[in-house]
Amino acid sequence: MSEEAIRLVTIGRIFRRRWRLLAIVAVTGALFGFGVSLLFPPKYTASASVLLPGQWEERELLTQAEIATSSAVVDRAAATLRWKGVSGGELRGQVSAKASDGNIIKISGTAESPRRAQQLSDRMAEQFVGFAARIAGDDDQSDAATGPEALRQKVTETNRRISDLADAADPGQTVESVQARTELEKLRTALQEAMKKLDESDPATDKAGMVVMGPAARPTSEAPPTRTQFVVAGALLFFLVAVIGHLAAARSNRRLRGEAEIASALRSAVLGAVDVPGDRTARRPRSGGPRARIRQVLGLDTQWDLPAPRRSGDEAGRQIRYRRVCARLREKLLAPRRLLVVVPDGDEIARRAADQLVAEAKGDPMLRVVDVSVERPTVPDRDTESGALVVLSAGSWTAGELGGIAEACADGRHEVVGVVVAGAVQDRPARSAGRPAPSAAPALATRGQATGGSG
Repeated sequence: MSEEAIRLVTIGRIFRRRWRLLAIVAVTGALFGFGVSLLFPPKYTASASVLLPGQWEERELLTQAEIATSSAVVDRAAATLRWKGVSGGELRGQVSAKASDGNIIKISGTAESPRRAQQLSDRMAEQFVGFAARIAGDDDQSDAATGPEALRQKVTETNRRISDLADAADPGQTVESVQARTELEKLRTALQEAMKKLDESDPATDKAGMVVMGPAARPTSEAPPTRTQFVVAGALLFFLVAVIGHLAAARSNRRLRGEAEIASALRSAVLGAVDVPGDRTARRPRSGGPRARIRQVLGLDTQWDLPAPRRSGDEAGRQIRYRRVCARLREKLLAPRRLLVVVPDGDEIARRAADQLVAEAKGDPMLRVVDVSVERPTVPDRDTESGALVVLSAGSWTAGELGGIAEACADGRHEVVGVVVAGAVQDRPARSAGRPAPSAAPALATRGQATGGSG
């Protein structure tokens, strides 16, 4: 198929002509999604928030989020929960943490019931706060402070030494003693100001005291993917696969539509194109049975990718086309003018065109219509006919199928003298006052059925 296969009009044509099939496929996909949802029990997710006071950089928040779901925190939470048969390793896949705006770590826990999900998230938040406090050195059993705390101790010792030096200085009122005490007091003041600034900028002071912002709310709905989402996803998936399958089939469609391609496959020339009043239902096979009825209900008995039949002219104009084909046949044939009209079996449009052609010929040339199976084409042996005329509709047959018909004609010693391409058109509501179309073929025309083995 050409680039038309991906146009929106083609998608709309699929919806209009195969909507029953698409609906059944979507329902099947919904049932499939429902079946898949039974394999996954419902899950519930609860979340607890932990506030981190102070100034935090983005990378530090990400580090805290990783710590919140570390094995140390998860194992401690599993030990406090004491769920039977559930270890820290199993819980690790049911918890998650992420940093959000406002220095908040949101810890989520997923379980098979709302109560368990709430308990899991609360215990994870508590254990995270305790573990983070232990890392920061806020625990009572932590080692002596290092870094800024050690500096504070040094400053305290220096202040004490300054006091000792001030006391040991000459208590008199000499200029040297007054200057020494003044310098020592200035040094003490500078150290106190430095310690004040150090306390204000100490990250340990700013970042201490993580707070759990209340217990986690008990979830009231399932965590995704829910059963409804499974059902919708299955229906949508099957629906899209059906549409894509139609487009792929249309793109790989090898049925011939052009007159030149049809003539090349039959190794003959096109004598003309004729119109047949009708619609797409004219292409439906005439076979019955339950299988055929199912295909008819689903719309599979007609081709969806064919364009809508164009508007037809009046009946007189259509008859002119048939007369011109008959005139060309008379010019090509010698007396006696007898032809075998070969129609592919199941091509109802071609059958109607052949009947109309017989009616317009009026015995000159004398036409005998036979239906030939495209699967195993067999044409009657030559009797009094001067050749074979193939009548078919465009877009219904592949080059291989038409080649098989041509070979069957050759095996029956019939030369294909020409090809007539029939097309369905929409009849006008009000017919012109021209000559009405005959309702039946004249008695001169006979009809046969060709079946049997391979030609």
